[in-house]
Amino acid sequence: MTVAACAGLVQRGDPDRFRAVMAAPVEARAQLFPLYAFNLEVARAPWVTQEPLIAEMRLQWWRDVVENAASGAARAHEVAGPLHELIRDFGLPVAVLDRLIAARRWDIHRDPHAGPEALAAYLEDTGAGLMWLAARALGAPDASEAAVRAYGWAAAAAGYLRAVPELVARGRQPLPDGFATQDLAQRGLERLAEARKARKTVPGGIRPALLAGWQAEGVLRQAVAGRSSLDLPEAQRRGRLIWQAFTGRW
Repeated sequence: MTVAACAGLVQRGDPDRFRAVMAAPVEARAQLFPLYAFNLEVARAPWVTQEPLIAEMRLQWWRDVVENAASGAARAHEVAGPLHELIRDFGLPVAVLDRLIAARRWDIHRDPHAGPEALAAYLEDTGAGLMWLAARALGAPDASEAAVRAYGWAAAAAGYLRAVPELVARGRQPLPDGFATQDLAQRGLERLAEARKARKTVPGGIRPALLAGWQAEGVLRQAVAGRSSLDLPEAQRRGRLIWQAFTGRW
């Protein structure tokens, strides 16, 4: 039940967020690694089995972990233990954690999102919620929530667009009928602009939580342009992360 174990999980399973954390100040890593490891465990729970009931049980296990941690009952698990400490020490909002887990039920089944707003809610509860949790773990004030969530939503939209081919290959219908890749990307750019307008509400100390979105603008602009591949060139990815980590701008 160590931060190092969480870091190892993130390095293997979520290399982009691992890079983001390693670009953050050392003192922020103890909060970010357990949270990103938790997100990774929840995100992959629906995919490790072909049995929907088993996948539902895995997600329910994590919902129980969050509920128990809030009441002071930790579980002996390499991720659940450090997550319990984050909830206890930094007052992470349990309702946000629970919605993040519950939203992943969509990944279990093959039904499409009911419409654009249902997809928007999914991205709000997963990506935007995760970024707000990361910011809270670094001491974010309530006044910064709207900006952080808007940036997190844009980053989540970019990540989701990159995942569309894999989702289709796995038999899912990632985009609602009549809602194109460019439509989602344009919404993402709008949320990014919204976040930047409220940038002054985000203290410098919590900006390491926003490093996970360093690729968002580039991916979204490629999607709006109709590019078939949304993977940014390595030099561009590396340069953007270094620039954001060095300047604190996003």
